[in-house]
Amino acid sequence: MSKVAATVLMSASTLTNPTTPKALSFDASAFVTTNNQIRVAVQKNTELPVVVMLRNKSHEVLFRQNISKNELRYAVKLDVNELADGQYEIEVRSSEGSIVKEVTLKTAPIQQTSRIVAMQ
Repeated sequence: MSKVAATVLMSASTLTNPTTPKALSFDASAFVTTNNQIRVAVQKNTELPVVVMLRNKSHEVLFRQNISKNELRYAVKLDVNELADGQYEIEVRSSEGSIVKEVTLKTAPIQQTSRIVAMQ
């Protein structure tokens, strides 16, 4: 049974002090592909270490990658075939704050195709 992705980017929130909002020196994107992968990309503007994490709804870390301060661009494809359907959270965090994105995995319904063969 294969999983087909629902490309859902429900929230992109920065966790900074709301009274003095500050733009982060990095940006991140994440989406689920049709071939059961979550693609994550990070673009940094400064030399600052960043951590990328994938968590389930129980907040268990399923994937963690440290991005060095010298690596300004980072991209990864995570194979999520073995993960159960449901909500997952991707967090990209530095000392400045974090970007959190939620993704939903759904199994595609099995489609039955029927053929009728008519013989004369």
